[in-house]
Amino acid sequence: MKYMIIINVEKCLGCKSCEIACAVAHSSLKDLNSLVGIEEKPGYRIYVEEYERKSVPVHCNHCDDAPCMMVCPTGAIYREGENEAVLLDLRRCIGCKMCIQACPFGVITARLDGKGVLKCDLCMERLAAGQEPACVAACPTNALIFSSGEQANRAKRWKAAGVLVSMQEEE
Repeated sequence: MKYMIIINVEKCLGCKSCEIACAVAHSSLKDLNSLVGIEEKPGYRIYVEEYERKSVPVHCNHCDDAPCMMVCPTGAIYREGENEAVLLDLRRCIGCKMCIQACPFGVITARLDGKGVLKCDLCMERLAAGQEPACVAACPTNALIFSSGEQANRAKRWKAAGVLVSMQEEE
């Protein structure tokens, strides 16, 4: 995939700001204060899980060979092009939940109203407007980064190089 959400678990505080931002971004009103007190419950597409005393944001990885896409009988889960995000066309979803069963990360869930499923779309509306996905923009510690795989790998190489230089300086 061209761009992806990269997680730095060491920086995650478990504040769940990403979950709230995701729900708001996928709501009809797009404003948290306006959502308070109304019946709409938009749901979120990223989940902060606690694992061995660490908070871990878990989200759709838009797999190259996406199992959810392969099992969808109506083609409601699709990709617009090679190396693009795996998207959901809710109008075509029949609510069979096969994608929920097939997702290796457990991040596709049933909608709260029972009419279909919820799945990360990388906030395509926000991307089209030149913005980052809502979860990334909301993260107060930059534990979530929207980056190309190559940029992420380069950052890892720089970090590793710094560690190696520090080790050599200590000798």
